[in-house]
Amino acid sequence: MAQVSRIPLIAGNWKMNLDHLQAIATVQKLDWTLKDARHDYGAAGSEVAVFPPFTDLRSVQNLIAADKLDIVFGGQDLSEHEAGAYTGEISGAFLKGLDCTYVLIGHSERRTLHGETDQQLARKFSSAVKHGLVPVLCVGETADDLEVHGPSAVPVAQLRATLAGVTGTPNFVIAYEPVWAIGSGQAATPDQAEQVAATLRATVAELLGEETADATRILYGGSVKSSNIAGFMRQPNVDGALVGGASLDVTEFASIARFQKHVGT
Repeated sequence: MAQVSRIPLIAGNWKMNLDHLQAIATVQKLDWTLKDARHDYGAAGSEVAVFPPFTDLRSVQNLIAADKLDIVFGGQDLSEHEAGAYTGEISGAFLKGLDCTYVLIGHSERRTLHGETDQQLARKFSSAVKHGLVPVLCVGETADDLEVHGPSAVPVAQLRATLAGVTGTPNFVIAYEPVWAIGSGQAATPDQAEQVAATLRATVAELLGEETADATRILYGGSVKSSNIAGFMRQPNVDGALVGGASLDVTEFASIARFQKHVGT
């Protein structure tokens, strides 16, 4: 693989937390805290994204646009369908109309709680790309998967299934989230994350070419905290983090982003 410079991404998935008023307060405080960090350490070119609930998106959009905040945002899911009789679903067109940059695809909670299949996620991925959204494809294994299949096998299989029908050079992000680590307080080790990330990148190269693989950012997600982000960010194939619970604590989330911004300085 060529040595390229990928802009690091720190993404906060709020899940089903924070109403629209709380979202406004959280984004405002996050922006203030990140500005303090840039003043103290200087901007290192990293990107910070939040994934609010659907009901918060318009409020977050208005705030970011009005105050020209250096934060981007995305949806937590999207429908594989364009429009029609699909009660409760949100199309890619709707998300793009709210200026979303990103959308999560295949988060482990969607796979387990809603039974989303690799084939369905492939269609969601295509819908996101069609509407100009950047899909953040989540892949990962359970503790049983890890014991039976070993590291990388399940995440790679999930990635292959999603990219099977993809052509060209789509802009997307991969988030490796070991299910056994999410919410457990026990993160994967940096070496474990790097091993899987390197294998995922090699798989993208095989399917879509080395140029796309070199440009694709791979995040680690699973009990990420300010106390362990440094180890992950030192790995050559880990380009950021998908943060869950810690993203609801503005001080903690900003500390994750702040460390990220001055790694190596």
